[in-house]
Amino acid sequence: MFLRVLLCCFLGLLTYSADAQTPGAEAAPTAAAFPAPKKHLQALRITTPVKLDGVLDEEIWQQAPIATDFIQNRPNPGPHEKHPTEVRVLYDDANIYVGAVMHDVAGDSIMRELTARDNFGNTDFIGIFLDTYQDKLNGYGFFVTTGGVQMDCRYSPAGGEDFNWNAVWDSRTTVKGTDWYAEMRIPYSAIRFSKTADQVWGLNFMRQRKRDNQAFFWNEVKPAVDGFVNQWGTLEGLRNIEPPLRLSLTPYISGYVNHNPLNAEGTRRTTTSFNGGADIKWGINESFTLDATLVPDFGQVQSDNQVLNLSPFEVQFNENRQFFTEGTELFNKGNLFYSRRVGATPIGFYNVEAADNEKIVKNPQETRLLNATKVSGRTSKGLGVGVFNAVSNDVYATIQNTETGEERQELTQPFSNYNIAVLDQSLKNNSYVSLINTNVTRFGRTYDANVTGGLFRFANKKNSYAVDGKVVYSRRRGYFFHDQELVDDQDGYKYQVGVSKISGSFTWGLNQGIESHTYNPNDLGILFGNNNISQGIYGNYNHYKPFWKVNNFYSFFGLDQSYLYKPTLYQKTNLYGGANTTFTKSFITTGFNFDVNPMNRDYYEPRVNPLGKYYVLVPANGNFGAFVSSDYRKKLALDLNAGVRVYQEDDRLERPRRLGVGFGFSPRYRVNNKLNFRYSLDWSTNRNQIGYVNPSKDDSGSLSDKYPEDAEILHDFPEAILLGRRRVVTVSNVLQGAYTFTNRMSLTVRTRHYTSTVHYLGFARLAPGGEETPVAYARNRDNTFNAFNIDAVYSWWFAPGSQVSIVWKNAGSTFLQANQATPLYFDNLSNTINTPHNNSVSVKILYYLDYLALRPRRA
Repeated sequence: MFLRVLLCCFLGLLTYSADAQTPGAEAAPTAAAFPAPKKHLQALRITTPVKLDGVLDEEIWQQAPIATDFIQNRPNPGPHEKHPTEVRVLYDDANIYVGAVMHDVAGDSIMRELTARDNFGNTDFIGIFLDTYQDKLNGYGFFVTTGGVQMDCRYSPAGGEDFNWNAVWDSRTTVKGTDWYAEMRIPYSAIRFSKTADQVWGLNFMRQRKRDNQAFFWNEVKPAVDGFVNQWGTLEGLRNIEPPLRLSLTPYISGYVNHNPLNAEGTRRTTTSFNGGADIKWGINESFTLDATLVPDFGQVQSDNQVLNLSPFEVQFNENRQFFTEGTELFNKGNLFYSRRVGATPIGFYNVEAADNEKIVKNPQETRLLNATKVSGRTSKGLGVGVFNAVSNDVYATIQNTETGEERQELTQPFSNYNIAVLDQSLKNNSYVSLINTNVTRFGRTYDANVTGGLFRFANKKNSYAVDGKVVYSRRRGYFFHDQELVDDQDGYKYQVGVSKISGSFTWGLNQGIESHTYNPNDLGILFGNNNISQGIYGNYNHYKPFWKVNNFYSFFGLDQSYLYKPTLYQKTNLYGGANTTFTKSFITTGFNFDVNPMNRDYYEPRVNPLGKYYVLVPANGNFGAFVSSDYRKKLALDLNAGVRVYQEDDRLERPRRLGVGFGFSPRYRVNNKLNFRYSLDWSTNRNQIGYVNPSKDDSGSLSDKYPEDAEILHDFPEAILLGRRRVVTVSNVLQGAYTFTNRMSLTVRTRHYTSTVHYLGFARLAPGGEETPVAYARNRDNTFNAFNIDAVYSWWFAPGSQVSIVWKNAGSTFLQANQATPLYFDNLSNTINTPHNNSVSVKILYYLDYLALRPRRA
């Protein structure tokens, strides 16, 4: 009955969204679902390079055809610009030149905040987009702000808008009176294109006028049309240009001073190290590029946001290593590649143990890579090809005999090879088919893993409807590491298929998928629970034009349901929805979301395999959340969010109902165009949460004598699965500041303190079928986790592609158990600050060497 009510609510939302389009407005959304006519611009060949100074005083600029009459995309799509933009394109045998004049009403109307590279601030900018193969799926973007800050990105179906990609190019800007000017020089070595004598590229320009929060495109980009690259115009007139030899070497040297007061007694607390290596880029031909990093050094990347994980699933961390974020759109197809697996914690790290007369002297937490290589590109026929390969060496833990001083080595990670191969064929109508294979091969007696997946997306000629799907097969062969037992998930599969309406104000979709109980892509991917059958329906209704007092309106809603795959058992149903809008005058953005769930079964929380016999019953619950963000153009801006989840009372046992509450508070203050600060506070509490509690056993699985309370429980119930009723309070504080000296030099400081406290209020024994029986379990399982980090980074791009960076990293954490755990925030903060921290100071120098600039010039 409850499911029927949910379905009726969902169908009612669909009906309301469809009826929201008044009869008089029906024709407009339909027309808006078609792309705008394509504009054309002729590039002008030059024989003498222009001087890059942001002045545009060379006569040749006046001879080039002009791209003008930009069309507004936001906040109100459709109107023509009032303050004209004029862009011209020149080219020679080595570069594309872009000259732009942005007219305005006054000099103080031109916003010009300085930021670090690839960061959009409170500033105007101009950008050029290039689709060099005109496949309408993949492209490049190059932007420069009024202050001369550069940004560049790649566009692809897998990666979307990827600003992790960096190219070596140059630009200059000036402001004169009521106008500002920009000049860009983009070398052909920064992009890829075919050897065709007459080139025709996809082209668009974008201008942002931050004063009025306006964005304009030369070739109109309609928000109701699916896709972005397919809505660009064309650049013509490029003749007899040759893809250059793209060969560059970026050697680096780095030095570290590290002080760790927690190092084992008898070892050095302060250590130094020096490293050297290089990144190599080689254009194999006009389409394909090899990227390699030799003896890479990732010690300066931002620290991970460590958290207390009470769930049955691992925490997914962001990838901060540039080699694994830049130009990886092909390898991210199908979400089968989780790059943090490469160079991750050794697979035997947690199995290292010392005997009574031994101590662990060294146990590396990261696997050092010997090298990593990427080869990727796309042919003139639209075939994308990518090959990724990385190699890591053996990793050993060092264990010392405390009586004799003798040391022994224990292997924690064998020599390993990580490989990915991708074929991605672009098709007409914003469609594609792809094939992906990932492989991990380990030396010695352990297991290897292989995953193969196929993806497709086919859209109709009008780009209004599409079908998409994927099929993935996982294969593992061999023995568990340091074990005689064969892996038990040797073959598995996953598939997903969907159909959707993709353009217009009202869009919708249906999808269905299965993950078998042995599907496991975890060796190079990430998995949050397999053994699953899922199906869903979703919809969106968006109003892009201003009405009433708002600029726009975006909404979403859907209904999902899932079952276990083996055995086929019901898991959960979820009805969800939400909306957001931006007010016209104040530019305050606000929105809400909700979800409603009937009683569901959590088969993963008991941590028992195979799934199906045990599950935790989760009472019916509902969540409502809302957020508001003020205008970021103001010196002081504020983001607020809050949410509450209410559960139905569980009448099976005498215990209070569950409740979850959380809020976030994030002000930001811009002191001037160079200095800004941002603070974020996130607080949440979950009362009467029910979660797994693990009784302690020794390595053989027998009762542990370390905790008599556990031994008592396990003696009476050898197969006991304990559940705890707990209160979890989590607080995260992040303070960051940035000072930008110039458009190529900046200093950023980020400080984070995280604390999560768990207090247990009662315990129960879980039986098959979800039945819970209270038990008298006396062991204090309370705990508190604290983490504190400081990342201070000074960066100076002293030449195109060349950088000096100085980084200070401070890190400390504590895990307090039983009586030491405390819910008092300032006690935790004091404890964390006063706990010995690991401190590291490093200097790294990169120098970009381009073969084209170094080769001898012909007489």
